[in-house]
Amino acid sequence: AASVADAQSNDQTYAEKLGWEKGTKALIIHVDDAGMSHDSNQGTIKAVEEGLANSFSVMMPCPWVPEIVKYIKQNPTVDAGLHLTLNAEWDAYRWGPVSGKKTTPGLVDSEGAMWGSVEEVVEHATADEVETEIRAQIDRARTMGFEPTHLDSHMGTIFASPEFIARYIKVGLDLQIPLMVPGGAGKFTMEQYSDFPKAMILAMGEQIWNGGLPVLDDLHNTSYGWKREDKVQKYAEAFRSLEPGVTMIIMHCTSPSDTFPVITGSTETRLGDLEAMLHPALT
Repeated sequence: AASVADAQSNDQTYAEKLGWEKGTKALIIHVDDAGMSHDSNQGTIKAVEEGLANSFSVMMPCPWVPEIVKYIKQNPTVDAGLHLTLNAEWDAYRWGPVSGKKTTPGLVDSEGAMWGSVEEVVEHATADEVETEIRAQIDRARTMGFEPTHLDSHMGTIFASPEFIARYIKVGLDLQIPLMVPGGAGKFTMEQYSDFPKAMILAMGEQIWNGGLPVLDDLHNTSYGWKREDKVQKYAEAFRSLEPGVTMIIMHCTSPSDTFPVITGSTETRLGDLEAMLHPALT
């Protein structure tokens, strides 16, 4: 009888385990990269206040963090987490680790900034350094009076190494801060998970759930590659194709000024995300 009960429990989505009815499709529409720039902050705020977005996360090493943290403190009901940042990927606009070069030298490149690529972080940084930086970013948020609702990963760098993932989960469980880990039976559209055995994904979800934290059933992060003119249709299709459970859809909403294209070549896709979140066909 116990094995049957266990099997039935395993068939439940995390949405059901969290109290929703069977078959419920719970959607977190999440904006990454708040704090990266003033334009990123303005796009995030518009997407949340005027559009469909209901969650976002902040890049604590970045220069425009004080602006978005002031907004969060003035609007304490917003769902604002930490976009744990181990990279500084742009050529002319960069940042270093919150923990500092002397503390985490493996996170720093020849310019004194974080590495540009995921692969370079995996090659040069230790798991100890990654955990130290994660904790430093949480500490900076708390120093500023900002208590994050969750943790997730910029560029998915944490998910590029099993050792990094283990530290990420350790910190989340230690501090009881919910983690972005899709541990259910969904499609796992996050490309960083493509090589993970399904058993490993399910085990991570079980570990986090047993540690007292909620778990995502699935994660959708393919929108960055969509063309601006296709975004509304693509999001509508994504919403319709959701499986039961708690799914997070990731996007990057920016309200670009003239200077934003100097930072990144991704202006069009980021503006397209914002336009989609404000579009009457979706709202």
